[in-house]
Amino acid sequence: MQTYKAPLRDMHFVLNELHAEPALSSLPGLAEVTPDLVASVLEEAAKLAEEVLLPCNVAGDLEGCTLENGVVRVPSSFHHAYTTFRDGGWTAIASDPGFGGQGLPESVNKLVEEMICATNLAFSLYPGLTHGAYQAIAAHASEALKQAYLPKLVDGTWSGTMCLTEAHCGTDLGMLRTKAEPRADGSYAITGAKIFISSGEHDLTENIIHLVLARLPDAPAGTKGISMFLVPKFLPTEDGRPGPRNGVLCTALEHKMGIKGSATCQMSFEAATGWLVGQPHQGLAAMFTMMNSERLSVGIQGLGVAETAYQSAVAYARDRIQGRALSGTKSPSQAADPILVHPDVRRMLMTMRAYTEGCRALSGWVARALDIAERSDDRATRAAAEDFTALMTPIVKALFTDLGYDAANLGLQVHGGHGYIRDHGMEQLVRDARISQIYEGTNGIQALDLVGRKLPTGMGRLLRQFFHPVAAFIEARSNHPELGAMVKGLGRAFGALQLATTEIATRGLADPEEAGAAATEYLRLFGLVALGFMWARSAEIALEKLPAANGDAGFYQAKLVTARFYMERVLPQSGALLAAIKSGKAATMALPEALF
Repeated sequence: MQTYKAPLRDMHFVLNELHAEPALSSLPGLAEVTPDLVASVLEEAAKLAEEVLLPCNVAGDLEGCTLENGVVRVPSSFHHAYTTFRDGGWTAIASDPGFGGQGLPESVNKLVEEMICATNLAFSLYPGLTHGAYQAIAAHASEALKQAYLPKLVDGTWSGTMCLTEAHCGTDLGMLRTKAEPRADGSYAITGAKIFISSGEHDLTENIIHLVLARLPDAPAGTKGISMFLVPKFLPTEDGRPGPRNGVLCTALEHKMGIKGSATCQMSFEAATGWLVGQPHQGLAAMFTMMNSERLSVGIQGLGVAETAYQSAVAYARDRIQGRALSGTKSPSQAADPILVHPDVRRMLMTMRAYTEGCRALSGWVARALDIAERSDDRATRAAAEDFTALMTPIVKALFTDLGYDAANLGLQVHGGHGYIRDHGMEQLVRDARISQIYEGTNGIQALDLVGRKLPTGMGRLLRQFFHPVAAFIEARSNHPELGAMVKGLGRAFGALQLATTEIATRGLADPEEAGAAATEYLRLFGLVALGFMWARSAEIALEKLPAANGDAGFYQAKLVTARFYMERVLPQSGALLAAIKSGKAATMALPEALF
């Protein structure tokens, strides 16, 4: 049985203690976003996740989606869940009030996203992609398109998709073939085929708005010739209702390993009517507004699955009795002790806990930077926040999903044979988590983005937003009487990251394959150091608060214990990663193609 209780105490710790500065209410437009308001929002989101979304997660996986005559039916339980979700205003929480949104900050929205993903990852894709489409249209579309489409996306009566991938091109979008022919009325005829389109067709909303990448007749070759078009499933009437069916059809559903309640579609566009979003041949840049948002959200998917896997594994480990504790019997009245007493089970659970709480802390830092970048009235402050989020986006996407999948597998292992069968829901978490390492750019692509784009930008300008605060923290606290050992461990790992950065920058300039061969290890090293920084800061706060904690003493004690576990048992991996990076590309690239 999947177990989930929203980790609200830890969420409040991240929002109000770990990343308390600047206060959300101090940012322009957020004066009313007080801790009390945020607490009430998160409490209601927790009820939705625990009472509505979690109960239909396993059922949605078993039922899946069906396609009949071009119409996709989602799992039956999703209809009530989506109606409840939409009626509760959850589609609107992070949208502009000018289009009917609630205008809440990303710092809050990402925590709500985590709860949704933790309890029903397949369901989360429907509103998640809609919000991404909203962001792209809001940033790049004409005022007429915004007024016609955004209110319906915000209130959830319409949904959105992103249509990029074609059968012959995924990552290399420069090869896409979908065409856009201009019409006399200013619209375009879109013709082509797309695959792997999440939420491409379904019966949850009355209309679906596709953002489609295509080529104009005069488009230059490659990625510089891509434009973005808004293509609705139904053409809206003058009064804003769904009108005639457009030339858009779902031709097949993908048969997937996981997220079976999410409709992943093959889509055909046959002279479908669409409208240009943004400038001609600038579609890829416009689409990246949506893709970068989605990459951060996919990272949150990994975190959400990890949290449910952890809680489910803990619940099982408390109840399952097998063997006796190595230090002596703990439950003499029972035939055996709970497996929670065994060191290896503890190792798995502590690893999962260190991953989830560390990733939540890091996502809180990035989310706060998103809010600053959007709302600060100081140009330099905004620019610094934008640099930080640009640097951390591939790390959040890849690290969180890698660790989320690892956590799901550890949770299954805790369950033993019972994890491998459907009854406990653990194998579903493993299957669902796996896609997050692939879509929105595979994790290998995220690593290449980090070393190939983010590191060289402005001669390492982006790195300063991370390196400087970490270096300052280590210098100021290396002799701390209680924190010193942790800080020294962080310092060693940070030193490895600095050496690896220099190694990649030096070798990569002479030979791009050197950077490419080290990219995945480098991203993991960067991510582990980032989590280490979060754990060191969390431990410092816990030490300060513990003497007067009263009812929260257990919470802060657990922070300290988990921080120590992370620093002693996880962060030392940084040394091995540095060694692998320094070994160069030779062992990776030496084997002739014919011998594979």
